[in-house]
Amino acid sequence: MASTISVDKIKSTSGTTFTLPTADGSAGHLLKTNGSAVLSFTADTGILNVVEDTSPQLGGFLDANGNYIQMQKGGDIASASPTVIDTDGDYFICTGTTGFTTFTVAADRHFFLEFAGALTMTHGAGTLDLPSGANITTAAGDVGEFVSTASNVVTCVNYTRATGKALVASHTATVGIATMWIPAIAMVSPTTNGAEAAAVETTATRPEMKVLDFDHTTREHAQFSVAMPKSWNEGTVTAKFYWTHATAVATDVMWGIQGVVVSDNDTIDVAYGTAVTVTDTFHNAAEDLAVTSATSAMTLGGTPAEDDLAYFQVYRDAAAGGDTTNSTDARLLGVKILFTTDAENDD
Repeated sequence: MASTISVDKIKSTSGTTFTLPTADGSAGHLLKTNGSAVLSFTADTGILNVVEDTSPQLGGFLDANGNYIQMQKGGDIASASPTVIDTDGDYFICTGTTGFTTFTVAADRHFFLEFAGALTMTHGAGTLDLPSGANITTAAGDVGEFVSTASNVVTCVNYTRATGKALVASHTATVGIATMWIPAIAMVSPTTNGAEAAAVETTATRPEMKVLDFDHTTREHAQFSVAMPKSWNEGTVTAKFYWTHATAVATDVMWGIQGVVVSDNDTIDVAYGTAVTVTDTFHNAAEDLAVTSATSAMTLGGTPAEDDLAYFQVYRDAAAGGDTTNSTDARLLGVKILFTTDAENDD
């Protein structure tokens, strides 16, 4: 048979006498002292869940016990200047097309932005450090990974294009100026006032020149066509002339070029666009190579579009006052066309 001992105070030998509470506590309550040896029941006010600790600290490495730290997708963020990073997640869709140079974000944030469209992020050391060291124009589906090293100071530690292409190309085929070479042997002399084709042997077994001879008194022409690369930005082009003389002179020759583009289902019976010219002085030795400077920008006639066929006409403006070589033909070796690209390749 069980026995019950009823007491209202407990004291150990030579110890402190504790007065026990007179009422039961609730489930989960703890027994506490008021500091004067009086005990009572009270609710547990300690941290029962990690969420209740607003400033948790680890004393060692975090062991996830086979689980993982879950990322959270926050609400969409509208691009703005500055762009404000919310606190409801760490992965955001950045909407809009407003470019920006800075973020509004607390220190020590690690976050991702998936861009919904095209905008420009401006590189700025100490504010928004971009991996290319240059501005980035985004495209839909691009994703950037960012870390804020201080309040409103952000470094982009990784940037992935939706196309999978590198942010900075590891090759030289980037957008910019490209060239194409058209040798004289690839040109044709038109029926009216065509330049004369010639094969000129220098010394046996040495380079033989396939040239077009342009008269020193009459304006003569040569023509060629090129299917323009898809990467061409469909803007103006320039040209350089490679040429030589059969005799030693030190006077000027004026070269000209004009062009027109023809699209699918368009007539080829079209007029060339406005010509541009360049004047060059020969080097006073027979068979020396002469290379002109680039012409001014040339606008091709027609309406440039992808996959156009471009026709070019080159000529020597022998009757112009600037052409002072009045004793010999000028021999054209070829023309280099310089054009601007707006894509890395023709994909």
